[in-house]
Amino acid sequence: MPYPKRPDYTKLTGDVALWARLKHEYGAEGVAEILQDTERALKSATARLKRLPIDRELSAREPNALPAIRALRPRGPRRLWTKLADSYPEQLEGALLSRFAGCILGSAVEMWMPEKMKALAEENGDPFPPTDYWRRVPEPASTHYGTMRNDAYTRPKMDGVPLDDDLAYTLLGLLVAEEFGPDFTTEDIGKAWLKYLPVAYTAEEIALRNLKAGVPARKAADKDNPMCEFIGADIRSDPWGYMAPGWPERAAAMAYHDAYISHRRQGIYGEMFFSAAISAAFAVDDPVEALRIGLTEIPRHCAMANAVRWALTKAPEIRDYRQARNAVNTRFKGMHPIHTINNACLSVWGITIGGKDVTKVIGETVAMGMDNDCAAASAGSIVGAVVGKKGVPEHWYRPFNNRVHSYLIGNERFAIDDLLRRFRAQAASTFAE
Repeated sequence: MPYPKRPDYTKLTGDVALWARLKHEYGAEGVAEILQDTERALKSATARLKRLPIDRELSAREPNALPAIRALRPRGPRRLWTKLADSYPEQLEGALLSRFAGCILGSAVEMWMPEKMKALAEENGDPFPPTDYWRRVPEPASTHYGTMRNDAYTRPKMDGVPLDDDLAYTLLGLLVAEEFGPDFTTEDIGKAWLKYLPVAYTAEEIALRNLKAGVPARKAADKDNPMCEFIGADIRSDPWGYMAPGWPERAAAMAYHDAYISHRRQGIYGEMFFSAAISAAFAVDDPVEALRIGLTEIPRHCAMANAVRWALTKAPEIRDYRQARNAVNTRFKGMHPIHTINNACLSVWGITIGGKDVTKVIGETVAMGMDNDCAAASAGSIVGAVVGKKGVPEHWYRPFNNRVHSYLIGNERFAIDDLLRRFRAQAASTFAE
């Protein structure tokens, strides 16, 4: 369904601001009144859009309640393991390290266009798509999140897994399970966010603000949240797959309770899909098979499922990052670049291009652009779970030095070996039920 033609509001509002300043400087009268009229018109347009009725038939095919979602799933395996396999610890380490690597490789160039990334690689004398962390990045002394220098994300300067908002949720998921158990609720997620999360972005920022204002956790996604189908829930998928390996139905259910605090419809389905796919990746030999199993945990005819099936069907034609980005630009013209759907297709193609080659999977996915740290992290988790640590080239994790930096309140440092131990303990708890 093509998006309606949208005026260039950035240019229009920029022109209004520029002309208002100039006319004020020239002593014109009436500038303030025009600006007030413009503000009222924009607020009125927002209010009218919020009041527009939605398509009820479409809504019925894309429910937000877990029982309704499950009723619309296609047939699936639901559970592949009845006990933790002996290979699980090694696979868990592969999944976690590959997720870290994909995310950090993309974090330094998040949202860059492919051409800009390629120019940086050429300037650095590095191959593109990248096969290792960036040698240098622009403005090395500038900071991520106000604390960590940009060059901490580069090959020569990295010492530990650098700060990243996406990875914060991988860590937070573990804290949630440890505090509330594998049967945690959306209300428990809300308590954890208020306790541990100092900052959030897009839909998560809105939900966190609503929680702080006293909005109940199960309603935090519904108040003033036009970003409820963005990729934010998708990036929180991994811990549930790690703690319910080989049990995609359980991983998807855990993902649902997490996603519901901030997202609706495709936003929820994105987290459920990737959690189920990551879970399945522990029990299959082919990462593409894991993707197909992931589809069995979301409504068969939702937009997310339709897009992923399209991406899998088109995969034989998509041989590199350029073709991937062009296909998404054409198919989803007008979609926001941090939407769940378009980035999910890029993760799919990173996997179909790279197969079991961790370097090729995350390098190609980052090279596609858009929300590339998120997309590469998801792809890395899936392929890493399939191949295990032995399939992850050492140069991706050597600079981590068994250390993860975090901005979670009271949890600013984690040791990777301790994280792995704790994830294993939570998986054992999940399977003990």
